[in-house]
Amino acid sequence: MRDLTYPPIIASAKTAFWMLGQRFQTSGAEHVPREGGALLALNHISYLDFIYGGLAANPSRRLVRFMAKHEIFNNPVSGPLMRSMHHIEVDRGAGTASAAAAVDYLRSGEVVGIFPEATISRSFELKEFKTGAVRIAAEAGVPIIPVILWGTHRMMTKDHDLDLGRGKTIAVRCAPPMRPSGADPVAETAELRRIMTALLDETIRTYPEDEQPPGSWWLPASYGGSAPTPEEAARMDAAEKRERVARRAARRAAQGGD
Repeated sequence: MRDLTYPPIIASAKTAFWMLGQRFQTSGAEHVPREGGALLALNHISYLDFIYGGLAANPSRRLVRFMAKHEIFNNPVSGPLMRSMHHIEVDRGAGTASAAAAVDYLRSGEVVGIFPEATISRSFELKEFKTGAVRIAAEAGVPIIPVILWGTHRMMTKDHDLDLGRGKTIAVRCAPPMRPSGADPVAETAELRRIMTALLDETIRTYPEDEQPPGSWWLPASYGGSAPTPEEAARMDAAEKRERVARRAARRAAQGGD
C-alpha cells in the first residue's frame, strides 16, 4: 500500500508528544513481527487510543490499520484522512464486510488493530470482549498481539473534559502472541481477555504512583479510584444507547415530516 499521509502524521504526533512533555512506559514491542500479518488487540479507554496504539508497532517499523466505527469515516475531515491511512471502516450493522476486509489486509501482510471491547470502557477495566478478534485472526492465519494502553484516558475520554496538560505518562505494553485456531472462539476470546486483564493489572500497578493517587477519577474503583465500577459503567452505557436510539428516531421522524 502507498502511504503518503501516514508517515508525516506519525512524525507530527511524535512532535506533539514531545511538546506535551509526555513520558512513555513501553514493553513487549518485540512481539510485533517485522514482517507478515498480525492483529493487535487493544483495550479501549480513550478517544486517542488510535493514535497511541500504533506506537506498539513503531519499533518494528510497521503501520497499523485500525478498525474504526463508520461514523469517523463519515466525518468530512477525519473520513478522507482515515481512508488515506488505509484504516478499516466498521459498520456494526454489516460487520461481515469489515471482518472480510481485515482478513484480506492480514493475509496481504498488514498489521491490523482491533478493539475487542468495541466501545470505550467507562470503568477503565476491561469490558466483555466480542469474538471478532479471534475469528479474524484464525481465518487469516495470523497471531494476535495483546496490547494494553494506560494514561491515554487522562487526556480525552467519555464524560470528562479534554486535558492536554504536560507531563503525563503513557504506558504501551504488549504480551506474547496468541495463535487462535478458531475451533472455539468463545474460549479463545476468554483466554485473550484473561491475558489482557493480567497485563492491565501489571500496567496499573507499575504506573507512577504520583500520577494516580487514591481517589483519582482515572483510576478504577477496584484500585482505589473514583471511576465507575463495571456495573455502574454498564448502566451508563445502556442509558447512553437508549438516548442515541431516541435521537435517531427523532431525526427520522423529523425528516419524514418535511
